[in-house]
Amino acid sequence: MSDEPWDAESDLQALERKDLDASTTTLIFRRFFRHRLAVISGLYILAIYLALPFVGFLSPYAPATRNADAIYAPPQEIDWFAHGHLAVTYPMVSTINMDTFQPDFESDYDDPRPVRWFATCGDPWTFLGLADSRFRLICPPEGADLFILGSDRLGRDIHSRIMHGAQLSLTVGLIGVAISFGIGMVLGGFAGYFGGWFDAIVQRSIEIIRSMPELPIWLALSAAIPANWGPVAVFFMISVILGLLDWPGLARAVRSKFLSLREEDYVRAAELMGASTNRIVGSHMMPNFMSHLVASATLSIPTMILGETALSLLGLGLRPPAVSWGLMLNDALDLTAVEIYPWLLAPMIPVIMVVLAFNFLGDGLRDALDPYS
Repeated sequence: MSDEPWDAESDLQALERKDLDASTTTLIFRRFFRHRLAVISGLYILAIYLALPFVGFLSPYAPATRNADAIYAPPQEIDWFAHGHLAVTYPMVSTINMDTFQPDFESDYDDPRPVRWFATCGDPWTFLGLADSRFRLICPPEGADLFILGSDRLGRDIHSRIMHGAQLSLTVGLIGVAISFGIGMVLGGFAGYFGGWFDAIVQRSIEIIRSMPELPIWLALSAAIPANWGPVAVFFMISVILGLLDWPGLARAVRSKFLSLREEDYVRAAELMGASTNRIVGSHMMPNFMSHLVASATLSIPTMILGETALSLLGLGLRPPAVSWGLMLNDALDLTAVEIYPWLLAPMIPVIMVVLAFNFLGDGLRDALDPYS
């Protein structure tokens, strides 16, 4: 025991000193896990991307499965833990409204049908192009439909199409960011390291690209894609277009960082020891900029997703029979249809949730990767 009076300030300093012996990685993880919204967003995004290969198993229908008797069917009611089953739905009966000449759907509550779990139904789905299967997590009841979020103008299940559309809409962001970062890091890194005429060319290129209005350039390049190309070729071209127009911002940030890093002692030491330019840039300078790159990547992916959604919404992005969130929202361009069938706007929900999740994750990573601030 000490006879000295208690000093609250010294105790606070002692608590803060617990992190002084921790490694940088430990400090990063500690700070990131304090950002609860970023942690939740990261887990949400991770779960979505892990589920993408298994979308066919998780959705009750194939994306192109049609039911001519259920055009513009509303979301179907599901009762949980009812009638001795985990989930029960009711067949919908359609009648023509003679005032509006639109089908009216009513649930037959006298005929409850149990939803089937881990059953075989519908058209086959392919797992990574290796094997076909009709085994699904959830299947419609025998002799009935299961439209959790309603159906579209062709009688296709919106819930299943949203899940299948995630495969393209979320993947286009990853490919676009990979292209953008590859170009931005190479051009920005060497421009900042060498300077001179190479730096001047890169800077003028960045200024020209950034001076152009982004959306019209997207539309012009997308309209130049041949109409006879298949969905896969169009998908990769859209990814390339988004990546080619997004690199200037990253290149400028990398250049400014390298202008300061090239004056550091360890860079000078590497040059005096005869290290090659690729080794100096890739092994010594780039790791010091990695925290900013990771945060920028998480913030750039939602921009790519929104870009693909906007192009597909305007009919210049992905084309049927491909399925994406933007293509689905294309059906909602008719305001009259949206007023009558508001469930056509359902694809907006995953777009908003994914974009917000990436932004929250980017904010958390940006703070965590600078643990000494």
